[in-house]
Amino acid sequence: MAQIDWQKTPLIPVIAQEANTGEVLMLAYANEEAYRLTLSTGYAHYFSRSRKRLWKKGEESGHLQKIEAVQIDCDGDTLLYRVIQSGPACHTGRKSCFFTDAHSGETTEPVLVDPARCYGITDTLYHTILERKGADAKSSYVATLFDKGENTILKKVIEEAGELCFAIKDGDEQAIIAEAADLLFHTLIALGHREITPDRVRQELMRRQGLSGLEEKRQRNSN
Repeated sequence: MAQIDWQKTPLIPVIAQEANTGEVLMLAYANEEAYRLTLSTGYAHYFSRSRKRLWKKGEESGHLQKIEAVQIDCDGDTLLYRVIQSGPACHTGRKSCFFTDAHSGETTEPVLVDPARCYGITDTLYHTILERKGADAKSSYVATLFDKGENTILKKVIEEAGELCFAIKDGDEQAIIAEAADLLFHTLIALGHREITPDRVRQELMRRQGLSGLEEKRQRNSN
């Protein structure tokens, strides 16, 4: 712990490498607490910059990283975790996060596990939306919305919310489900526009758990 100046670099990059093969699996970040948990538990912990919280690798998917060795680079500001990876390391269901050829853009690794089964459809869909941000607007509906900008994205959220309300008013169960799915989808696009993950929304709901609606509003208005 003394080799890392956490005051100077409170968040440092961590390279995860398969201990048996030397294959580089992923790059993430750790703060001091994540590093301490990694050393004390023997399993990789990181700090998510997008989720704004600590996370244990595999906490949702079960694809844990058992620590075999931890090494620090010569400058004391980068970590290497040599791990035994259980299942794929990447949220796409691939063994490694490094699966795209930089020259051709071709995928070099197969999908081993359906990511929706590991991370849930909401998180998987959100990551797909982020991937569509830079796609050709002619070939992707999501890319078209991003290309047209914030006003178009927000108009779609309002439109889908209205259609859900009408479906509920009409009492058509199947239409309610379909319109709710459309609203969630376009809400995820709006969140992706601001790069706010669904996990942060879940954190907020968990924070409110046990609070009355009136108390939650009072706390929000007092901030």
